[in-house]
This record gives sequence, C-alpha cells and structure tokens, in this order.
Amino acid sequence: MVNFSRLFKHLFATSRQTKKHFPVSALQQIEARIAKSEVGHSGQIRVVIETTLSPYAIWHQQSSRERSIEVFSLQKIWDTENNNGVLIYLLMADHAFEIIADRGVHQKVGDEFWNNVCKRMEIHLKNGDFHAGVLEGIEEIDQILRKFYPATIITPNELSDKPVLI
Repeated sequence: MVNFSRLFKHLFATSRQTKKHFPVSALQQIEARIAKSEVGHSGQIRVVIETTLSPYAIWHQQSSRERSIEVFSLQKIWDTENNNGVLIYLLMADHAFEIIADRGVHQKVGDEFWNNVCKRMEIHLKNGDFHAGVLEGIEEIDQILRKFYPATIITPNELSDKPVLI
C-alpha cells in the first residue's frame, strides 16, 4: 500500500529546502571536518544528503535504510582497502538518516555503538540543526576509527571528503 502522505512530501521537497539546511558554508565545514578526521585514521567517512526519492522508489516503499545501503554501494564505500568506510546518509524529505558501516568497522564496534551515535545525532536533527547533527556523527565516528584504524605513515584518502548532494 502506497503511503500517499510520504509520496506528497517527496513530490514537493526541493533542493532549495535542502540547501537552506546545508548552505555552502556548512558543506565546507563538513568537508573540512572529515579531512581533519581522516588525518588521524585510515577509515573513510562519506556524507550523502538526498533531498527526495523518486516516485518509483516511494511507490515501491523503499525505506531510507534500503536507499542508504544502495547509496553505500553506488558511492563505492564498501570498496576501501581495509573495509573501514562509513556512510552518514540523510534523506531530507523523510527527515530520516542512516549510518552504514562497512563490515570491517561494524564487526569491531557492533550495533550498540551505532545506536548510540544515532541517538546523539538525533538530538540535533530533531531540533532542525542538521549541520550540527552531521558534525556530531563525524566526531563520534572519528573517535572509533582512530581507535581501531590508527593512521599509518601514508594513509591514502580513498574517497572524497566532500559531502554529496543528490
């Protein structure tokens, strides 16, 4: 059964609304924070912000979780050398977010860690401070990646630090 309320939210969501929450300055701050983070560990953090899903995806009841897993694959976050990529995915029309970690990271920290990160991020996101929520998530992920994947002398940056808007 199609959720028509969700369909209308997605049909009327605009990139302009997303850019209101994530102006260029906020995106630059996120990029700089990821770059700073990745100096201290070999993990890879990606932030993807999607305004809306296609009507086809809504019709087929694609959840934000399913879409985030798809984006994880499309962005090739699973393809890092040490299986230590992490995606922070926001779906603006649904006011939803997901954190997807590659198997190397997830096996070391487990579901409880990710649930705690989500709870801390959610405080900001519920108040409409999406930028602060993303920065909070990056900070938490940075700490765990430093613990399990400390930087080596040469730590290549396998994925761009620039947030992706789709």
